[in-house]
Amino acid sequence: MAGTVAITGASRGLGRDLAVAFAAAGWSVFVGARTESGIQNAAHGICFVAMDVREEQEHHKLAAQAIEETGRLDCYINNAGVSAWRPIERIDEDFLDEMLAVNLKGAFWGCKAAAARLSASGTILNISSLAAKRGTINNSAYCAAKFGITGLTQSMCKELGPRGIRVNALCPVLVRTPGLMSALAENDAPAAGDPDTFLDQFRQTQTALGRLPEGNEVAALALFLTSPAASAITGQSINVDCGVLPQ
Repeated sequence: MAGTVAITGASRGLGRDLAVAFAAAGWSVFVGARTESGIQNAAHGICFVAMDVREEQEHHKLAAQAIEETGRLDCYINNAGVSAWRPIERIDEDFLDEMLAVNLKGAFWGCKAAAARLSASGTILNISSLAAKRGTINNSAYCAAKFGITGLTQSMCKELGPRGIRVNALCPVLVRTPGLMSALAENDAPAAGDPDTFLDQFRQTQTALGRLPEGNEVAALALFLTSPAASAITGQSINVDCGVLPQ
């Protein structure tokens, strides 16, 4: 089934992979992000909408434009996020506010805007992280936000289920994106300034498959979860981790 999808934070990285995959599958794609980064030229049928995911009305604007141009909204993907590691003694209010505003509050407002406009049998997908399943050193703010996504996903699935709307989360681990590589390069990150060596060691010692997931694999699962084949799946936070955390 193809329809209309709105995706936040999709001008680069994993969001871009999602946008391209949905467009290739015949969906009308509306990308909301602060900067365009050429996403409209990545594939046919992708429309860019400037937005700040931290602001509720910006989500309503994205959803409304999708409906104005196509007459429908079938899927809303809360993808925008930011990674950063910092020991708790160095976390200040500005850092915590930013981590929660982008990673959790942004998804909350996206769910609210989607709930008001999704068509019957529509879907919401929250792009979470394996950090929603386990805590790691220097990662308290990010983990707190992603654990919050799990609660949001479970609550929304119960609230919207009577309308036939399904809500799920995807929990990838360490997909190599520009944002992740930049965050890993910081001194407080587990890579300690050497992202390539860290990812290679993580791949060898932590995964079951001996490799890390790629953006197109996350996008493939997203497409499946929007399809009739996944009509009985809701309220789940599904790992895309090559076996790092078997459950």
